[in-house]
Amino acid sequence: MQALSFPGGKGPNLIVDDGGDASLLVHLGFKGENDPKVLDVKASSNEEAIILNTLKEIRKSEPGKWHDVVRDLAGISEETTTGVHRLYQMLEKGELLVPAINVNDSVTKSKFDNLYGCRESLADGIKRATDVMIAGKVVVVCGYGDVGKGCAKSMRSYGARVIITEIDPICALQASMEGFEVKTVEDSLDEGNIFVTATGNRDIITLEHMMRMKDQAIVCNIGHFDNEIQMDRLTGMPGLERVNIKPQVDKYVFPDGHAIFILAEGRLVNLGCATGHPSFVMSNSFSNQTLAQIDLWRNRYKVGVYRLSKQLDEEVARLHLDQLGVKLTKLTEEQALYLGIDKAGPYKPEHYRY
Repeated sequence: MQALSFPGGKGPNLIVDDGGDASLLVHLGFKGENDPKVLDVKASSNEEAIILNTLKEIRKSEPGKWHDVVRDLAGISEETTTGVHRLYQMLEKGELLVPAINVNDSVTKSKFDNLYGCRESLADGIKRATDVMIAGKVVVVCGYGDVGKGCAKSMRSYGARVIITEIDPICALQASMEGFEVKTVEDSLDEGNIFVTATGNRDIITLEHMMRMKDQAIVCNIGHFDNEIQMDRLTGMPGLERVNIKPQVDKYVFPDGHAIFILAEGRLVNLGCATGHPSFVMSNSFSNQTLAQIDLWRNRYKVGVYRLSKQLDEEVARLHLDQLGVKLTKLTEEQALYLGIDKAGPYKPEHYRY
């Protein structure tokens, strides 16, 4: 709450969000001031209960706080898949209160943070937490979006056999064409040694799944923050023994004697068990966030969800090339005219998919 509270009862002029939590507090708090019953719903998780209770306390101690915050808020920039999805949902329902920029779908964010970042930081988190040898293991990666793609390629490079689970036929076809086996979680339980959730959705690994996993299986999450793995149901299971091996590494022994290891309590393994993505990858993401904040402040958009221009996306990439020793080829006037583009870019249309 400190990040959303300034002296004199003021709030922020802009929000840099990562996961949608700050945006959720503002919008749910605003809605709760209009209709207190909104905050009286039954919480589906411990985290949601904390949010609801916090907003109830604020409604009593600082009535009207969220209306004041929204009045001064010029916009939100969001850099996660799940956070962006929530923004579009609010927009469709007519509930979005301020303009927002979808940073996640900038190419220099999604392809770098989500794909290249996870390709390195997943292994970093698993190795620091367990020191396990990945070669020869069966790794089940749930989800084959950009995050899942990076994770699958990383695990395969270590010598693991990788199984993908997917709901999207296009992503499933991509995985198959890359040589990965595509199955359901249920069909993978008897052979998976390491399970990685990377979907941005909830209840991907359920309590029933964990009860059927092989002894000593490792379970971790690198997708959405805290509900891809059913941790509340796991920790509330009667007869379950929890053994803390070291910070962020817990062994859960089931009544039948088999055990699994949960990393980072089901939260992001690359942050909980390591230090996140490499700084070079994050430089791309944060460059996008910075440009988005400047854009929001200068242009004062109407309420909606926007994306950074292709020109700015290319500029983020251009700024990082010297560090890698990259030298770009330059178009001739004739070549630019032939393609119908400016010599200085942008080089691809807005609808182009990299």
